[in-house]
Amino acid sequence: MATKHKVAVIGGGSFGTAIANIIADNGHDTCQWMRTPERVKEVNELHTNEVYLPGIKLNPALRASADLQETVAGCDTVFFSIPSKSSREVARQLADCIAPGTILISTTKGIEFETNKLMSEVLLEELPQVRVGILSGPNLAKELAARMITGTVVASKDPGVTSTIQDLLQCSYFRVYAGSDMYGVELAGALKNVYAITAGMAAALGCGHNTISMLITRSLAEMSRYAVIKGADPLTFLGLAGVGDLFVTCTSPLSRNYRVGFELGQGRDLSEVVASLGQVAEGVNTLRLMKEQSELLDIYMPLVHGLYDIIYNGCKVGDVIGTMMCAEQNRDVEFTLQ
Repeated sequence: MATKHKVAVIGGGSFGTAIANIIADNGHDTCQWMRTPERVKEVNELHTNEVYLPGIKLNPALRASADLQETVAGCDTVFFSIPSKSSREVARQLADCIAPGTILISTTKGIEFETNKLMSEVLLEELPQVRVGILSGPNLAKELAARMITGTVVASKDPGVTSTIQDLLQCSYFRVYAGSDMYGVELAGALKNVYAITAGMAAALGCGHNTISMLITRSLAEMSRYAVIKGADPLTFLGLAGVGDLFVTCTSPLSRNYRVGFELGQGRDLSEVVASLGQVAEGVNTLRLMKEQSELLDIYMPLVHGLYDIIYNGCKVGDVIGTMMCAEQNRDVEFTLQ
């Protein structure tokens, strides 16, 4: 290890803890901010976070604190792992603590509901003094914490940000790729949550592998269609942050959004499902935003409209699927190079 960094991770959930543990494993001075003193004590004394990562032993060198200023003091890099609905509030608290030029990496795969802004936009509004990047990919927290092999993408307009994060996180089981399409990587991470709900619902209804495969590929087409209109590079969606993350969240019960869809497919009420989950499923709010945007910008998104009708308008799954089968556009692959 050429350089030892002082790093803070803001957020005590499953992914924030998994990332903090990797950085500590790599020998860097790592402190994790958590809201509750009880969880801080658990990390510092027992080296576990049983609520979010049951059965995982954390690196004893990983420290936790409930004091935000203490957590980020002297840090050159900060990872921001806060649910979208609380991101702006926590970013404002960071404003007086974080030094100019600090690297700030968002790992939140969501969109601010009130403004339809991505997390990088929220962070730069509240913390204009930082160097922002995005981390996204097929990174289920429990598998990452169990040191199962995977990869991720760190995207930033600043090459110094991406190279620093690669040095911080790269290890024998975690491959970190660099990218410059920050907007596309961030959009992919947010949008795929909606389609994971659809896939979970289909699985609960006993749909076959052919059906799930069609759903995933049409989801990818829909995501990239939306992203191009919003200014992202469609080729980004062919990488880890796009098809990689989409595939894992649409097929794994470890995905919170997949579990929401699975429970809905078994006939449970949305509010009951979200309450029982105990963690944020970003796709529920993102769905409403995407439907609004698709209507406003006239983007063809039949899966988004179908899922919205099922969840919020009481439509039956069979009727929605039948409509999609009749209305789907004929062209398979869009944005192909001529």
